[in-house]
Formats: sequence, structure tokens, C-alpha cells
Amino acid sequence: MKKTAIAVAMSLLSGFAHAGDGHAWSYSGETGPENWAQLTPEYGACAGSNQSPIDLTGFIDAELEPIDFHYENGGAEILNNGHTVQINVHPGDTITVDGIEFELKQFHFHVPSENLIHGESFPMEGHLVHADEDGNLAVVAVMVTEGEANEALARAWAQMPEEGETLALTSDISPLGILPADRDYYRFNGSLTTPPCTEGVRWLVLKQPITASQEQIDQFLAAIDDHHNNRPVQPVNARPVLQ
Repeated sequence: MKKTAIAVAMSLLSGFAHAGDGHAWSYSGETGPENWAQLTPEYGACAGSNQSPIDLTGFIDAELEPIDFHYENGGAEILNNGHTVQINVHPGDTITVDGIEFELKQFHFHVPSENLIHGESFPMEGHLVHADEDGNLAVVAVMVTEGEANEALARAWAQMPEEGETLALTSDISPLGILPADRDYYRFNGSLTTPPCTEGVRWLVLKQPITASQEQIDQFLAAIDDHHNNRPVQPVNARPVLQ
């Protein structure tokens, strides 16, 4: 496994993967998504041909094995890196995909959704980021619609950090709380949706959304200075999207 992939996976542990590596980037203007690949050579992958997010459509029917979730330990700390609000978790929460165990490192959110399904955008999207022992990455994506308040988010947002702040969580926040009951999913190969846009990421997009209240979505936006933090969809190119 390339050292860069392992480095990206290790950076997820410390919560800096979505804050970049010191080079300024943003979601608009001169440092916005259309210019990420030109900001620094380290972001060159942002111009790649297997980028995320995408508009999921044109599905190929496949017998996808269920994702085997083993989430027991929950959140350790919550941080605000200016690009998103992220919950880092205690070691030991895993999923198994393709017979490979991936450990959950953190989960974070985007408003509105980054991936689209049949061209539909959702008010919010959660990303649960995992890495295997070689640094290969797998992201479980959960769409969020407006509706009843989400209990896990309520506990997390009760300790909403200011930008640049990291807080130890004082309440038990399980990632199971942001998973729907039905865990059927779509699958495609893609990338991280923020610089350095590393490719080779397994994307597992759950079909059933969860709900959050409009107040919870607004509170998240206020924490990141009321700016949307979704990268525009990228060309699918020749990639199959399985269901």
C-alpha cells in the first residue's frame, strides 16, 4: 500500500483530513472546488477521473453482500475544523466489506448532500469514514431528510464546538444513531470529497435516509459560518454504480 494512502488514513485519527494539510481551500471563490487541483501539487488528485461525489443513477443490479456493522464504542470527541463538524470515535467500531474489516475513524456532515440520487439533492449527508489496516478507505454515506429530530445529533449538537475547537464528548453518542433501519446500499469507487481528494475509496451509499429537524440542520450551518459545504458532483465517467 502506498505511503500516501496510509498517511491519509492516519490523519483521519487526528481529525485533520477534512481541514487539509495547511493549504487554504474553501467551497467558493478562488480557493473553491473548481480550483482545488491547482492550489498545490498535493491536491492534484482533485482533477482525477474517479472523483466523488457523483449523481447516482444508471444502476447495475448486483448481489451486494450486506455491510456487517459492529458499532459498540461510540464517539470520543467533537471538533469543528471550519469545513465541517466531525465526531472522532473510540477504537474498535468496524464494518466488514468484501471480507475486509474497516475500522470507523470519524463521522461528519455536509449541507446540502454531496451525492445525488437520481438527480435528487438532500438537505444533509453524513459520512462515516473507515480505514483498513493498510490504509484503504471505505465511506458509508447516509442521506438526511427534514423531519423528526435525530436523537444522536441532539446529543452531539448539545456540545457544538466553535470553529477550531475540539471538545471531549460527555454523552454517549453511537454512530448507530445516524444509521437507518434498512441498510441496503449503492456502491461505487470514488475519492475523498475534500482535498487531497484521494482516490481508491469504497463508497457505500445507504438507500434509506434518516431524518433531522430543520433546527438541527440550521445549527450545523451556523457552526460553520452559514456556508454550504458540499463539493459539486463529479463526472461518473466509466464507473459502474451497483445496487
